[in-house]
Amino acid sequence: MKKIIVFAFAITVSTVATSCKKGMDKLGNVVMKAGENNSQAIIDFNNDFLDSYKNSTRHIEGIVKYAESALTKAKGGDIMIMPIVISSLDYSLSKIKEVPTGFENDREIIETTFNTYKAKKESIEKKYEELKSYMTSEDYKDDKGAKAEALKKEIDAEAQDFFTAGESILIKIKPATDAAEEVILKDHPMKDFIVSSKSLMNSMDSVMDVLDKQYQNGFNEAEAQKKYDEFAKAVETNAAKTFDVKDPQYAHKKSQFESLNKGASEFLDQFRKLIRDSKSSGKIEDSNIRTMDSAYESVLNSYNSFVK
Repeated sequence: MKKIIVFAFAITVSTVATSCKKGMDKLGNVVMKAGENNSQAIIDFNNDFLDSYKNSTRHIEGIVKYAESALTKAKGGDIMIMPIVISSLDYSLSKIKEVPTGFENDREIIETTFNTYKAKKESIEKKYEELKSYMTSEDYKDDKGAKAEALKKEIDAEAQDFFTAGESILIKIKPATDAAEEVILKDHPMKDFIVSSKSLMNSMDSVMDVLDKQYQNGFNEAEAQKKYDEFAKAVETNAAKTFDVKDPQYAHKKSQFESLNKGASEFLDQFRKLIRDSKSSGKIEDSNIRTMDSAYESVLNSYNSFVK
């Protein structure tokens, strides 16, 4: 699962949190000097692109799973029910009219990669519709699944290109995003709570990265416990803050901040259960990793609502 986090009217992603330091000062200075208007354009691009990427990721991952099951069924395998592919409600993509000038020298490559991102998404969707028609009509009985095999291969390759393009854009936009965040948050009434909550989310991302790895390669209690302790401290720090923002337009954010902390505490509850269950078997069970994914999504949604 790809994890996408909103941050203070701008967005960042855990997988690139420590990337792109080279060139940060130069680009950061450009953004700082350009001021709030330029920063807002960068932030709007980030918001729209990452909202698109989040929704499209689930959609594309669903198509990849469908193609895998389609090939199995077309080749005579036992597939009782074909996976349901959730439609991509990607309204944000249409909101992106251009790549902001604030990205400076990276603008051209971001634009090129963004065009690849859009083209691959469109191509995958067309191939999915073709494959779905093929499976519905049971044409695989005529060619023994040959077309399913070809389409799956094409979908897999283009999905990889889609994700590569998406991740490349995230890496390229991060330096300007960080600088834009500084401009926007400089005098923001909720700055302290936003920064602390971002730290909590980064800690939770680190937890999920470790659990995803251990789910594939085997449970490591010491490593998991270390991540638990780190995240528990982040939760404690954030929950200890009293939401005392005086500006009335942010009054409703108090309940959202409390909801975020409640969700993070419940995530810890599930984490303890996972550690206990995994110690005896030496592996993380499917049900536990699904529960952690669900708990993560719940906290992420609360966080996104809080900082928007």
